[in-house]
Amino acid sequence: MVNPFVTRGYAGPEYFCDREKETADLVKLLTNENNMALIAPRRLGKTDLIHHCFGLPEIKAKYYTFIVDIYSTNSLAEFVSVLGQSIFEQLKPLGRKVMERFFIALKSLQQQISFDFSGNPVWGIGLGEHVNPSTTLEEIFSYLNTADRPCLVAIDEFQKITEYPHGESVEAALRSHIQRCGNASFLFSGSKRHLMNEIFTSPARPFYQSVITMALEPIPEEKYAAFAERQFLKNDKMLESGVVHEVYHRFRGVTSALQRIMNVLYLNTECGATCTVGMVDAAINYILDLNNEYYKTLFSQMSERQRNVFVAIASEGRVKEISSGNFIAKYRLSTASSVVSAVKGLLAKDFLTKEGNEYMVYDHFFQLWLEQSGYLVKSVLG
Repeated sequence: MVNPFVTRGYAGPEYFCDREKETADLVKLLTNENNMALIAPRRLGKTDLIHHCFGLPEIKAKYYTFIVDIYSTNSLAEFVSVLGQSIFEQLKPLGRKVMERFFIALKSLQQQISFDFSGNPVWGIGLGEHVNPSTTLEEIFSYLNTADRPCLVAIDEFQKITEYPHGESVEAALRSHIQRCGNASFLFSGSKRHLMNEIFTSPARPFYQSVITMALEPIPEEKYAAFAERQFLKNDKMLESGVVHEVYHRFRGVTSALQRIMNVLYLNTECGATCTVGMVDAAINYILDLNNEYYKTLFSQMSERQRNVFVAIASEGRVKEISSGNFIAKYRLSTASSVVSAVKGLLAKDFLTKEGNEYMVYDHFFQLWLEQSGYLVKSVLG
């Protein structure tokens, strides 16, 4: 029996919770030739929402859809490689005739695209191997603009381009290509709100006022509760009414955390039995035990200064003034500049996140692991 609380990727509409309004808005706006920015912290389900929208029959019948994750890229060359390979892999199941249009457009890479013994095309270009990524980028956009169907292109973790060498020139090049590409609509998805806002709302940036922005909020508790109860009932299991409330509020409605805990609660509930609130702590502890070595490794990879700042922020829960004298003195941290530097590194590695003007531990389970391991303190003064 398949566990309906999926923890890895999009598994289809049967296991997708709510997002009815967001789905309707995204589909309506994208199919009416609008470019969009979808902004929300990681683990709220942005990518699954995109997969859900692109998998709808009315989209699949009329559009070529491409989802491109650039989280691992560090340059224009790597961006172009991931973009090209993503389009290649998503066209591949549609047949050789569809693929040939893409091959013809990519004149600069034709020698690096080969065929296996079965006649299937093979993408043979690694990250950053492009001699002239600007030329290849132009060819990719030429394909998108001349494809025999309109295209929908989602670029996930789009704020990553701000870290590229000469990032603003990359933004300018992309903006120029997108402006001239009338056969495609673009969805830029990002998890770092301040960087995404800078890209799209700063008058000095190339993408200024070029998109409609949508913020993704946690799924409402009542919607998730109804979804969870339905999944239990479909498989002859009962769910006590307070379970979702308990989990939802402990993990602030973060979709990935809800799914992980409900996944464990589901597998721990026998057919014909009831899942109770009393089972929640055991499920959380089970997840923490499984990930103990993982969190140990992450913690050991931080520098001593980063660990001290990380523990201090985790001990507070949320911190507004990371460089304030009171915060630094309370946890016997070093100078304000060293704290700021440590936080910058922790943010870059997604150990911390920033919501509004508050800093906090990004992974809720990492926070709980710190608590259980005895690292958190109220104060180290005295």
